[in-house]
Amino acid sequence: MAAAGAPVVVLAGGTGGAKLARGMAAVVGDDLVAVVNTGDDVEMYGARVSPDPDLVTFWLADRIDARGWGLAGDTFQVMDGLRELGVDVWFNLGDRDLAYGIERARRIAEGARLTEAIAELGRALAIPGRVLPMCDEPVSTHVLAHGRTWPFQEFMILSRARGPVDGVDFRGVHAAKPTPEVLDAIARARAIVIGPSNPIVSIGPILAVPGMRDALRASEAPVVAVSPIVAGEVVKGPTAAFLAWAGQPVTAAGVAALYGDVLDGLVADEPVVANPAVPVRVTDVMMRDAAGRERLAREALAFATSLAR
Repeated sequence: MAAAGAPVVVLAGGTGGAKLARGMAAVVGDDLVAVVNTGDDVEMYGARVSPDPDLVTFWLADRIDARGWGLAGDTFQVMDGLRELGVDVWFNLGDRDLAYGIERARRIAEGARLTEAIAELGRALAIPGRVLPMCDEPVSTHVLAHGRTWPFQEFMILSRARGPVDGVDFRGVHAAKPTPEVLDAIARARAIVIGPSNPIVSIGPILAVPGMRDALRASEAPVVAVSPIVAGEVVKGPTAAFLAWAGQPVTAAGVAALYGDVLDGLVADEPVVANPAVPVRVTDVMMRDAAGRERLAREALAFATSLAR
């Protein structure tokens, strides 16, 4: 039995995971630990850009822009300057966003771990809880589509995430390992919630880190996932194309199948899943506003704590 004050771990990537992490912070405050995908990370403009950890951090700081990425009120003068110099600026970063990435690159060049650099941004923005990268080693998601292999950001932006998807590769993952902070949080957790993120390219890299699935299975905390499928459809992003590549339907059952034996329960808006041994909490999984994020977080946490391992 986890002690009072033990962490609530949210595995997150993309907007769905970030929104749930924000809702969970409203429920458990500093007990939140978000373990976040770093397969989207990219070196750009001399900066180390960590899109998913930064997305979660900006949501937790209540600084996310209305467009769904970057900082509210940020300016883009550096990008405008690069365009004036003839640079093909296909990857947009706000000025403060870029500053954070430049400082992160500097700290890592000095020998800091990615975990430490991400924590420094969290402290600067005074977020509740902690944001932890899934590992400190570089992992890079690549997508095979349209007859070529795309680094993830190029697939999402230049290819506009067009399917069909013919392959996914997490380069470097076999040399990676969960950080001590991640292993400690999972071992001490009172509940572990997999956010409503793309199960293949947002949660998939986290689960692919050697030792991560073992740590989740060994934890005394129940593991529940929140389905990203709403009313039989994907709310945002290319999840359907990735599920098709994985041979899974665009359903909660398809998502649960990908998580396999780490899963103790599923939160979804449909009652039927492929594995009848996995209990399901049927509820509205759409997070329309702050109240919706907190409601879903409370329901997921209550469901998790009701499932004794």
